[in-house]
Amino acid sequence: MRRLAQNSNRRPDRSRKRSRRHNNGRHTNSPNTHLKTTKTNTQLSTNKKTPSDWSTFAQEWRTSYLTFTRSIAANPSLPYKTVDQHHYDSLVDLLSTHNLANLFTPSQLTNLSLIWHRLAPWPDTNAGLSNLHTNLHLQTATLTNGNLTLITNMVNNSGMPFQHILSAEMFDSYKPNPRVYLGAAAKLGFEPGECAMVAAHLEDLAAAKECGFKTVYVERREEERAGHWGLVDVWVREEEEGFVEAARKLGSWMNGER
Repeated sequence: MRRLAQNSNRRPDRSRKRSRRHNNGRHTNSPNTHLKTTKTNTQLSTNKKTPSDWSTFAQEWRTSYLTFTRSIAANPSLPYKTVDQHHYDSLVDLLSTHNLANLFTPSQLTNLSLIWHRLAPWPDTNAGLSNLHTNLHLQTATLTNGNLTLITNMVNNSGMPFQHILSAEMFDSYKPNPRVYLGAAAKLGFEPGECAMVAAHLEDLAAAKECGFKTVYVERREEERAGHWGLVDVWVREEEEGFVEAARKLGSWMNGER
């Protein structure tokens, strides 16, 4: 086994026309009145939100990402757009749906939509990656649905010592489309059987295994979306030390393989 392809282990201004209705030469809805009413409605909607409501909002946003990537993975005829573009568009739609369209300025909205660039890794990730390099002499690469700018910023901000950065964007599709996994192996110059996919989602590993990859499953709290699936080559339990334990178990598995 020569390479590890890993799922990243992390945790525009619009102008608006205002209409004025006239009644006997008097404005019945002035711009200032309209603006105050809009802000008041937004404030009322915000004040009604409980922490549970905001948690649900965040989950809706995340779920829209899964629906988006899976639809493109399943149907190559759909127009491709990046995860960053989707995060912005879906956030705008969700805010409008929740009567919060005017909650943020355009710059704040853009900044919020890019929050995924600033996610911190799990505490064990950096040490585990270093162990894979130092102890097992393996090369590591990201293989994420996040676009190249997103994953590059995430890696740089967190200091995750990946040696290669690969993204589904490079293959104009999203996991679990086979061309992402096969394209990644080819990009690195290896056969799929010489690569291992490391992920916290069994459905990701199932797709990689169908393409010939070895599989390493790292359980993470509240990350699993699918039920338990088949067998993987290396399994790291939630109570174990994540990537550090993955490196140790992978080393033992590789020694047993010889």
